[in-house]
Amino acid sequence: MPYWIRDQEGRLVRIETPRATELEIILEVMENQPEDQHSQHGQGNDLNLYRSMRDRMHPPRMSAPSCIIPPTEQLIIRPHIVPLLPTFHGMESENPYAHIKEFEDVCNTFQEGGTAIELMRLKLFPFTLKDKAKIWLNSLRPRSIRTWTELQADFLKKFFPTHRTNGLKRQISNFSARENEKFYECWERYMEAINACPHHGFDTWLLVSYFYDGMSSSMKQILETMCGGDFMSKNPEEAMDFLSYVSEVSRGWDEPNSREMGKRPVQQMSRGGCTV
Repeated sequence: MPYWIRDQEGRLVRIETPRATELEIILEVMENQPEDQHSQHGQGNDLNLYRSMRDRMHPPRMSAPSCIIPPTEQLIIRPHIVPLLPTFHGMESENPYAHIKEFEDVCNTFQEGGTAIELMRLKLFPFTLKDKAKIWLNSLRPRSIRTWTELQADFLKKFFPTHRTNGLKRQISNFSARENEKFYECWERYMEAINACPHHGFDTWLLVSYFYDGMSSSMKQILETMCGGDFMSKNPEEAMDFLSYVSEVSRGWDEPNSREMGKRPVQQMSRGGCTV
């Protein structure tokens, strides 16, 4: 029975042979073929055998998956928006709450019709992180964040830890006026302490009490005089509003009037001894 085999040059050759010899040749070919295929396959897959020193020292770039799960809804980011975003570097002097507020203000300004604001914030927020903050974002578990709320919570947990919150709360509860400090300066400094820790958890009546206890005697006298000695009878919201009002009024006390603005300083001239 004729059969076909390949010679040493790979060409097919037709051979006439008895049945027994044919079976022996076929078995021999079947035994040898897997070994050849395995050898060729191994050479193709085992690239380490052929990698040079240059290849080993400069491995191919492999990007880690993002911690943010890509939303199904498409969002087109306008190139002119990114340079206007605030930046956060992860420094101790930076306030994460202030950064989020400024970031949300920018997003609200450039929100286009039909675009979900939460999706826009989720996509744009990574552009605001630099240096240590960017390293933190890239270290998060891949595909672990689905929404802007989750990203915001993880961000604040990292850069506004418990010890920082406790320190700012102590600044509020132990607040006191400085020597020779004006009323409006004292109030502005107190409001800065409150805004630096918006999650302080103090009720309004406590905020009023902390400021009142920390005022100097002269400030208390001004306050009671302006409200007819009836400050403590106000409810907490009215008391906060009145403190803000007194602050605005007291600011005007330091402004020079028109007569003072019109006066020229008297200077002694060296020539002739005359004054101008």
